[in-house]
Amino acid sequence: MNYFIFLIICLIFWLPSTLQAADSNTVSSSTVTGTTTVDRTPSTAVSPNIIINNQDVCTTGISGAAQSAWFGISFGKTIEDLNCERLKLARSLYGMGMKVASVSLLCQDTRVFQAMEMAGTPCPIDGKIGDAAKQVWDKEPYRRPDYHEWRGKKENHDKVVKLDTFSSEDKDKSYNDGWNPYE
Repeated sequence: MNYFIFLIICLIFWLPSTLQAADSNTVSSSTVTGTTTVDRTPSTAVSPNIIINNQDVCTTGISGAAQSAWFGISFGKTIEDLNCERLKLARSLYGMGMKVASVSLLCQDTRVFQAMEMAGTPCPIDGKIGDAAKQVWDKEPYRRPDYHEWRGKKENHDKVVKLDTFSSEDKDKSYNDGWNPYE
């Protein structure tokens, strides 16, 4: 996305010096034994239309075009808004009476996860809620959506050392089937 924005900005500043207006005509006449008129209208690049007709779609369309005297380019793309999708899915689950599933879906966002933790209501995990869920999160912190940030906090240093010690000593013994939650 940033690449496309950078490309468009570069084209906006570079191309005006080489562009000609689309409604201008260049006419040159020269007399040899008669009159020759050359009519050259520059080509134009047209951006594709990206139409999203439904208001319930979590996508945004972008498009752009640039044209020089010899070469033109245009592009178009849709961008998904994953947070919008998560909110719509959670709203649908809540509407169907599946409140715990709705909260679990929202808890995949680190901001929601941390807010729930600060409020003293840990996110549901494995069908457990409340204190039972807190015990699972404390026992298996690698399942947290903010795991890397959690590891960096000073107050979790002892837990990280213990987790890493368990991981390096017992990794080969406990997880011979190839699944390793600590990676």
